[in-house]
Amino acid sequence: MDEQASAGPGRPRIERSILPIPDPQPVGLTTYDAKDPNTSFPPITPLRPPPGAPNVLVILLDDVGFGASSAFGGPVDTPVAERLAGGGLRYTRFHTTALCAPTRQALLTGRNHHSVGMGAITEMATSAPGNSSVRPKNKAPLAETLKLNGYSTAQFGKCHEVPLWETSPVGPFHQWPTGSGFEYFYGFVGGEANQYYPGIFEGTTAVEPPTTPEEGYHFTTDMTDHAVRWVRQQQALASDKPFFMYYAPGATHAPHHVPAEWAAKYRGRFSQGWNALREETIARQKALGIVPEDAVLTPTPDEVPDWDDMPDELKPVLERQMEIYAGFLEHTDHHVGLLVDALEELGVLDDTLIYYIIGDNGASAEGTLNGCYNEMASLNGLPGIETVEFLQGKIDDFGTPRAYNHYAVGWAHAMCTPYQWTKQVASHWGGTRNGTIVHWPNGIAERGALRHQFHHVIDVARTVLEVAGLPEPSIVNSIAQAPLEGVSMTPTFTEPEAPETHDLQYFEMFGNRGLYHQGWTAVTKHSLPWITDAPPALDDDVWELYAPGDWTQAHDLAAEHPEKLAEMQRLWLIEAAKYDVLPIDDRRYERINPDLAGRPQLATGTTQILFDGMRVSEGSVLNIKNKSHSVTAQVVLPDGPARGVLVTQGGEVGGWTLYCHEGRLRYCYNFFGIEYAIVSATEDLPTGGEHQLRVEFGYDGGGLGRGGDITLYVDGQSVGKGRVERTIPMGFSADEACDVGRDTGSPASPDYGPTGNAFTGQVDWVRIDLGDDDHSHLIDPEDRFRIAMAKQ
Repeated sequence: MDEQASAGPGRPRIERSILPIPDPQPVGLTTYDAKDPNTSFPPITPLRPPPGAPNVLVILLDDVGFGASSAFGGPVDTPVAERLAGGGLRYTRFHTTALCAPTRQALLTGRNHHSVGMGAITEMATSAPGNSSVRPKNKAPLAETLKLNGYSTAQFGKCHEVPLWETSPVGPFHQWPTGSGFEYFYGFVGGEANQYYPGIFEGTTAVEPPTTPEEGYHFTTDMTDHAVRWVRQQQALASDKPFFMYYAPGATHAPHHVPAEWAAKYRGRFSQGWNALREETIARQKALGIVPEDAVLTPTPDEVPDWDDMPDELKPVLERQMEIYAGFLEHTDHHVGLLVDALEELGVLDDTLIYYIIGDNGASAEGTLNGCYNEMASLNGLPGIETVEFLQGKIDDFGTPRAYNHYAVGWAHAMCTPYQWTKQVASHWGGTRNGTIVHWPNGIAERGALRHQFHHVIDVARTVLEVAGLPEPSIVNSIAQAPLEGVSMTPTFTEPEAPETHDLQYFEMFGNRGLYHQGWTAVTKHSLPWITDAPPALDDDVWELYAPGDWTQAHDLAAEHPEKLAEMQRLWLIEAAKYDVLPIDDRRYERINPDLAGRPQLATGTTQILFDGMRVSEGSVLNIKNKSHSVTAQVVLPDGPARGVLVTQGGEVGGWTLYCHEGRLRYCYNFFGIEYAIVSATEDLPTGGEHQLRVEFGYDGGGLGRGGDITLYVDGQSVGKGRVERTIPMGFSADEACDVGRDTGSPASPDYGPTGNAFTGQVDWVRIDLGDDDHSHLIDPEDRFRIAMAKQ
C-alpha cells in the first residue's frame, strides 16, 4: 500500500530520507486551559515502516565453502537449507569478499569492504582509509536505517566489525552492534569463539554461559535460544512492528566443536578422501542444476596434496576431522531450523524475507596440510609439536571441549568444489562464491527455483530497503550519506531470466585480485593462507582471463586475448581507486605491529593495573611473552584456607594462572594443553588480613618461546621456586580472556574447573610489571601474520 494513501486525509506523508525522521511541529490554536473544547493536538503515533514492509532475517554462516551444503550439492546434510530452498530461490552465483570481517561489514552497510574501511580483518587495520576498520560516518549501516524507520532490530552471534582498540569494556561502543542500529545483541566480539566456552556479551556487558559443556552447553544452541526468546517477545509486545534480525553463528569457523552424536552420523563417509569427494560433489551439483552440465571440475593445485599422498597412519585422523566438520555444519543448520520453526509457530514465516547465506567466504584452509588438534600451536609457528603420533593419540578428543581443532587444507579445497582455491583467495570463486537461499512466500511466488544472475553481498541492503518500501537515506544522524554500492535483487524474485544488473565487481584480499565484468573475469592469485613465504612483487603476479561461459574458471584465455586482459586490468584499477583499495597492502609483519600500521593500541608501557572482576581480551593486556615479568596481587585472605583464581590469561588451549589451591599459592603455565608446569608454595598462606601475593618469571632469553625460572612470594618472602621449560611465543588464544578474581571460559589449570573457581578472599588489585629483556623483536614476520589470521 502507498504510504501517502495509508496516511489518511489531512495527514502528511512521512519524509524518510532524513533520519532520524524530524519530529512533527503542530501549528494552530494553543489554548490557555486544557479543558477548553477547542484544545486539540494530533495524537502521538508510534513510528512504523510503510505498510507491507516485511520482517527480515539475515542468516550468515561462517567459513562454509560452496561445495559443503547438500542444498548446493555438497556432502553435508543441511535439511533446513533444503527446506527453505524448496520454498524459495537458490542463488548459484552469489559472492562474498573471501574473508570474514570484510564480508560482514559489506553485508551490513551495502558498500564494498574497502569502502567501509574493512580491507582485511580488524587485527590488521592500518591508517589507510580502506584498511582502517573504521566505518565512515557517511555510510550508515542497514540496521540503523531500519531502526530509525520503525523496525525492531537484533543481532545474535558473531560480531567482527569492532576496531581492535575499541573492544574493551570501556568502549567506545559506536561500532558495536548496539551502536550500529541493533537494539539488542547477544554474541561475541572477535573472529572466532570456543563453542563450549565463548566470551559472550549481552549488549556491551560481559555475561557467562548459562550452563557448562558437561551440562550440554554449546554456543550455537545458546544464541538460538536467545534469538527465539527475543522474537517471541517482540511479537507478543509489538506484533504490528516488523523486525530485522541478523543471525550469525560462529559456526563453522574453527575450532570445530560439536556434540559427538552429530559427528558420529558421518562415521566412515569420507574414507574415499578429498579428491574423490570433489568428483562426487560436482556430479551432484550437475544433477541439481547448481552448475551446468558442461562445468569443468578445476584440477587440484600442486599446493594441495592428493589424498593418496597422505600418510596411511594419518588418514583415520583426517577422516575424523571431516566427520566432525560435517556434524558441525549440520548441527548449525539444525539450529537455523529451530529459529525458522519459531517464526512459523508465530505465524510470521510467510511474511519474513529470509536470506540464508551459507558462508562468509570459502572454506578455511588455515588448518595446515595435516589439520590440527590445537590450532593455536600451529598459529604460534609450532606445528611440529603435533606429530602424526600425537594426532593419532588425540583422535577421540577432536570436537570436544579438550580440543581446539581444525581440518586439513585438502578438506577445505573439497568444500569449495568445483572451484579453485579457498577462503582468503579473493581472485577465484573458491574464495568468494557462496550458495545463498532467499525465502519469502508472500513476496516470491516461485518455489524451489534456481537463479543464476551474478550478485554480491553488498546487494542485500538495497534489496531489503526496496521490499520495505524505504528510500535510501540522504542524511543519517546529521551526516550526508554516500550512495549504497549494491543493486537490488528484487527483479530476480519474479523473473527467472531477469537481466543481470550487477555486472561489475572488483575483488581484493591480501593482494589476491579479481574483476568481474559482464561475464568475463580477470584474476591473479598473489598469496595462499597456508603458505606464508613472502609473496612476489605485485607487478610480477600472473593474471588469468576467463570467458563468460567458463562457469568454474577452468580455461585461462590470457594468452589468446591479451587486449581483453589489459582492458580488464585497467578496469580493476579504476574500481580499486574508486573504492579505496589502493594502496594494495600485502604486508604481513607491518600490519600486525600497531606502531607501524598506524592504529591505536590499548595496552602500552611496562606496568598495568587490573581490578577484581575485570574480564578483558588478550589485546587489552600488556604482552608478557618472551620477556621477564612479575604479577603482583594485593588481596585480603579469607579466614579459612584460601582457594581460587587471583588472575589468569588464556585457558585450556594455552595460558597461565596465579591462584590459591588447598591454602597455598600456585602458578601454572599451560603450554597448549600439552604440558602443565605447576609451581606450588612450600608453606600455607596465612589466614585473614591484607597480603601481597606475587610471581616472578625470569625469562631464559636467547630466543622466542624459551623457558624461565618461577619464584613465588608472599609479602615479599620467597615461598616456592620452579621451572617452565618452554613458553608460548605469540598468542595464548584467539578468544580467551584475562580475568581477575576468577577464570571465565575454559580453565587454564587442571587444579580447578570452569566453574566454582572464584577467589574466596578479596582481590584489591593486580599489577603486571614487564622486565627490560624483551625478545619479541625476534618473532618472524610470518609468525605474527599467522596469529592475526587466527582471529578472523
